[in-house]
This record gives sequence, C-alpha cells and structure tokens, in this order.
Amino acid sequence: RMAQNGTTENGVAAGISALPFPQPVKIQEIRHTKIFINNEWYTSSKGRTFPTFNPATGVKICDVEEADKTLETLDTGKPFLQSFFIDLDGSIKTLRYYAGWADKIHGKSLPVDESFVCLTKHEPVGICGAIIPWNFPLLMFMWKIAPALSCGNTVVIKPAEQTPLTALHVGSLIKEVGFPPGVVNIVPGFGPTAGAAIASHMDIDKVAFTGSTEVGQLIKEAAAKSNLKRVTLELGGKNPCIVFADSDLSLAVEETQKGAFYNQGQCCTAASRVFVEESIYEEFVRSSIENAKKIVTGDPLDPQTSHGPQIDRQQFDKIMDLIESGKKEGAKLEYGGTSVGEGSLFIQPTIFSGVKDHMRIAKEEIFGPVQCILSFKSQKEVIERANSSQYGLVSAVFTASMDRALSMSAALETGTVWINCYNALHAQTPFGGYKMSGNGRELGEYALAEYSEVKAVTIKLSETM
Repeated sequence: RMAQNGTTENGVAAGISALPFPQPVKIQEIRHTKIFINNEWYTSSKGRTFPTFNPATGVKICDVEEADKTLETLDTGKPFLQSFFIDLDGSIKTLRYYAGWADKIHGKSLPVDESFVCLTKHEPVGICGAIIPWNFPLLMFMWKIAPALSCGNTVVIKPAEQTPLTALHVGSLIKEVGFPPGVVNIVPGFGPTAGAAIASHMDIDKVAFTGSTEVGQLIKEAAAKSNLKRVTLELGGKNPCIVFADSDLSLAVEETQKGAFYNQGQCCTAASRVFVEESIYEEFVRSSIENAKKIVTGDPLDPQTSHGPQIDRQQFDKIMDLIESGKKEGAKLEYGGTSVGEGSLFIQPTIFSGVKDHMRIAKEEIFGPVQCILSFKSQKEVIERANSSQYGLVSAVFTASMDRALSMSAALETGTVWINCYNALHAQTPFGGYKMSGNGRELGEYALAEYSEVKAVTIKLSETM
C-alpha cells in the first residue's frame, strides 16, 4: 500500500526512501541444500539434484538435493517488503498462536447413564505429511507445522521444487533451537516422486496440501488407495469481490487491487472477479486504472518495489495466454497486458473491463496480476453469478449497509467473506474453502481438529462407588 502512494518522475514511490524500512541483507552463500531428516543433512539416495532459480534475473541460485520415494525474496521473486512485513510477520504470529495452544488441548467429561463415567482425550494423529506451494513458502510451512506440532505430531514436509531454500533454512533453525531428531523432516523434490510418496505412504497418517485443485484430487485419491489417511486440502479459487454503489469507492478500488495484484496475483485468494454495481462502474474502472499506474515494478530486493516477477516461465506463459484469450473473447484491455522487458518474467498489472461470465479470464484461475471487472444490476443477480463457480474459497463485499453485508455473507458460498477489506488473514481465524476449493480448515482453533484424534473412554462404576 505504501508503494502505491504517489510516484516521482522516475516511477519511484514518493517519499519512500525517508521511511524506516528495513534494508535487504546482502545475499550470502546458500548453506542448506540437502534433505533434512532426523536433524541431519543427507544427499539424495539416487545422487540427483535440481536447480532453483531467481525469477527476477533468471540466474541459477544453487542446486538442491532431490528427495525421492524416500530465503523467500531471492527464491520467489516476491518484493522484499512483502516478505518482511507480511510473510515473516505472519509466520511469527502463527508460531506464537499455536505455541499458546500446546497445553490447552484437552477432552471433556460427558454425562451418560448413572452407572458410567465417560471422558474424551485428544491424541496426536501421528506422522503428518505436508506438501506446500511456491507462492508463500515460509508462511505455508508455518501454517502446516505449527498446529501439527502443537497437537503432538511429527511432520514430513515437502517444499515446492521452485522454492526449497526457505524450508531448508528453517530446518537449520529447528536443529539449532533443540528440536528432537525426527520431529520435523524436510524433503525437497518433485510432486510426482516426493509428493506422491507422502500421499501414498502407509506410515503417514495425515497429509495437508496447498496447491492446485487438480493435484489435490490426485492426493485424495492416493490417500484413499493407501491407508485412508486424513486429508486436508487448500486449493484454487476464482474469488468474487462485489462493490455496491453505496461503498467507499476509493477504499474499494484500493482493496480490490490489493487482492488482484498482491504477490503478482500469485495467490489462491486473488480478487480475480470484481463485480461493480452498474451506476458506479465507469468511475470504478477509471479509478482502478489510475491506481494501477502508481504500482512500482522492479528488483524484488529493492524496498521501493511493490511488484515483482512471476515465479517461472511456465507460469508466465499461462498468464499471457489467458490475457490473450481475454482480448480475443471481447474484453477491453484497459491497462497493462504486456511483459516488462524482453525475456523477463515481469508482467504489468493488467486490467480488463467489459468482462463477461463465459470468458476464460472470468472462469479460470489465472494466478497472475490480472484484474477482471464485471458489472451487475441487482443483489440477487450478483449472488447467483458470484456463486456460479466450481470454487468457493473467499469473497468480499464493499457496502455501507451492514444489513446488506450480513445478508451477502450468508448468501455467498465461500469459506471466508471479507466486508470492506481484503486479504485480512489472522492466525486466530479459520481459513479454507467450499466446493472444489478444498476440505478442512487451517489456522485458528478449528485447525487443531485436523491434527488430533478424539478417544472416548467409558468407565463402568462399581456399586460400591
């Protein structure tokens, strides 16, 4: 948000250098590139490694050991301030929150027939597998291990092959602070090998996955065919934002663009369908264009940057293909829509108006910096259109009417509804989706149920008692 407040002639956010931002640390040698098991570092059993690249420059960072059926900004291209203020801060808050739960997880005493006493106990599930994505490698690592460890489980975690370095560095910290060997194990590798092994392993009791719906379906199938292990899935989204005419227009513009362009649009929560009431539609589009012009694209390690590159060439090409489809299907390209610099992975923040529900950009998860603005006439109409998706992860409503906000929150088929805000995530608040956006919940007290078994103990009382 800070980087969008006014720009100088050279496109740098005005006054930003005077703010007390932390400066990026000098990049040093990458120390941890091996597999982390039982607090020890191992090479691949088959002698294989795979490279990881800096998406901002295309330069190889290092080679990482690949597990088989056995530094955030640098690795992801995420702007430094986002890594520092959001990912790192959110990770710390998640750890502190679940550390507070560790001695408060307990069962109940249940009233039953007179001659019996019944109590429940919450016990660890056992060995929990976790498969995390490349868009938030540190934050997703903590979302998975914190509730699992709080409930007394052990964890085997596979970071995404595009971004293994953060997880491996955390492994060194886990050893440094004195975790017992085997409590947290980190196995970098690829989905069809290391990921599939976790999903199908007979000794893993639960798997948690964040990623695409297609891969989530494969994991659930593998879990069912092996030992019927528990599965929690946090999957894709095509998230509707609904802006009513009585809303604070400047707030709605800012928040919906924060939702659309944060992390270069590489978020499952991305605000990729913005429905705007007809009477304010043209004004909303104009304001959105002006706001997008203030976004600073550049080196992710520069604190002045608010918009970095896409993660890799495959993702870049997918986004550009969807942008082309939007133009071909009749949407109006209002801003952006091109790459920044020849051969780079940077894509301009992109805005389409005149988007219709049948278009690919209105139906498919883009996972890139593309804002699709649609118009609507009535509340009933927009509810039907917002819900006409296979996904149901998050939604947002912008209105000055609390009655409308509450009725909309009841009608929208999503696991989270934000009112007059966007991406408002907290460690205390459950997060997860309806429909094909997944099963189960992460964060908050609700996540504890995913990592514990409930045991009922019934005692027959003797007559002398």
